[in-house]
Amino acid sequence: MNTLGQKNIAVLLTCHNRKQKTLAFLKSLTQQAAFKNLQVDIYLLDDASADGTAQAVTELYPSINILYGSGNLFWAGGMRTVWTHAAAQKTYDIFLLFNDDVLLLPDCIERLFDTYTSFKGEGTILIGSTLSPTSNKISYGGHVLYKPNRAAYSAVKPDDVKILPCQLANANIFLVDKKAVDKIGLFCERYTHYLADFDYTITAARNGVGVYVAPGYYGYCEDDHGVNWLSGVHSLKTRINYLYSVKGLAYKEYLYYIKKHFPADYKAAVVKLWLKTLFPLIWDKFKSREGK
Repeated sequence: MNTLGQKNIAVLLTCHNRKQKTLAFLKSLTQQAAFKNLQVDIYLLDDASADGTAQAVTELYPSINILYGSGNLFWAGGMRTVWTHAAAQKTYDIFLLFNDDVLLLPDCIERLFDTYTSFKGEGTILIGSTLSPTSNKISYGGHVLYKPNRAAYSAVKPDDVKILPCQLANANIFLVDKKAVDKIGLFCERYTHYLADFDYTITAARNGVGVYVAPGYYGYCEDDHGVNWLSGVHSLKTRINYLYSVKGLAYKEYLYYIKKHFPADYKAAVVKLWLKTLFPLIWDKFKSREGK
């Protein structure tokens, strides 16, 4: 930990209308013993919450830097905005990105930093995996591609000891160092809610930045994504709206992601999106046969 003593560290998160979860996360964050001897600034973007989140945070944690959004930033937009703001304040050596619905394990930061200090590469992104609090199974973390230029992937189950490489990752617990930022920048502006973290990690991996899953688990977070299509009980109009919604199938943004990183899968991606939308019962049966 001593090697991090003189480094500037920024913690970044965004929130919208889930005050209790945000406060629970901040409690688990600020109780991390590893922060006591480090130079840490916390930045929270409140995207126009109507439940008093910002006021509660100010009262309980007055040292946290709070930014205010319009209410239309969503996750990727909020994280990109708060990251851009923090980077303009001073030169940070490490950025820690978190989802506000994570509960960190007490030694999360200490173990994450201990793992990070073992790297000597030209830029590093380190992912902390999370467990579902209900099933105790992995919920978020790193992923590996089945084939280098195809979009299909599988989750990386963290090893208790070994650091494992990956190409894609969720940014629920996400360490990015300055060398990585200098090489590939911040989150891409083309994403509103989903995919910014996947886009960022695969861009990093393809540009010589090390992307790794840290050993063990670092917190609890429920996987609340569910299935990514609407069933046939919904009207066609509702399903089409969901197809284009940034919190639904995010049609344009998803196809941008596929075309950018996996052009060989572009036509198939278009077909799948419309199949999910126009014929959800057929898609249900197809996915059921896959056992997913």
